[in-house]
Amino acid sequence: MVAIDTYNACVDFPIFDAKSRSMKKAFLGAAGGAIGRNDNNVVIVDALRDINLHLREGDRVGLVGHNGAGKSTLLRLLSGIYEPTRGSAIIDGRVAPVFDLGVGMDPEISGYENIIIRGLFLGQTRKQMKQKMDEIAEFSELGEFLSMPLRTYSTGMRIRLALGVVTSIEPEILLLDEGIGAVDAAFMAKARKRLQELVERSGILVFASHSNDFLAQLCDSALWIDHGEIKQAGPVVDVVRAYEGDGAADHVQRLIDRMTKEDSADTPGTVD
Repeated sequence: MVAIDTYNACVDFPIFDAKSRSMKKAFLGAAGGAIGRNDNNVVIVDALRDINLHLREGDRVGLVGHNGAGKSTLLRLLSGIYEPTRGSAIIDGRVAPVFDLGVGMDPEISGYENIIIRGLFLGQTRKQMKQKMDEIAEFSELGEFLSMPLRTYSTGMRIRLALGVVTSIEPEILLLDEGIGAVDAAFMAKARKRLQELVERSGILVFASHSNDFLAQLCDSALWIDHGEIKQAGPVVDVVRAYEGDGAADHVQRLIDRMTKEDSADTPGTVD
């Protein structure tokens, strides 16, 4: 069974060269984690503290919070990149970590070759990626550029290619850190649709995002992460209201209502 369970999970980062300089302390404090010392008197940053999270198949959870609050650290804990320094994290299921759209791509090889490499990085086989090649090429709209080295691509072209690969996989647990930009509006609309289809294929989604539109579209619950701790958990609208206020929450509610209405209109036999 696909599941995520963390029990009082903590992640600490030791700062071995840290001194008592006020600038460093101020910088680390602004980054999110609390500063302290461990039993060996080494300065540490508490990046995550006492995280209790229990997710099952079908859960779609958004992470909100300021930059440095711990959202990306939590995704890396759930992916196994970070081990908890205290507490525990138990992950059952095949994890697809999507943190940086450029990770796993080589600027010196072609777009076609990068499709294979990026797919392998996401846990796919070479055979699986070859089978997806034409579909990814069509989605990316890169044409003959796919035969050229990645270093010849613009930022927007790289994102198109990476999104094509990412949205072609079949994850059991999808850990998504929003990193989408530098593409035109028409392609973004197409990418949103594919992202939604990807989420629908996944067993569990944990999605760190600054976009309330994406949260409304992809998630049904949310966690507000603040200074490495879960400050609030609940429905997306409630968490956004606590984090950003009534205006942002009302916007999210309108988006949810509109999508619900559109889904009802698309369902055969539904009567308004």
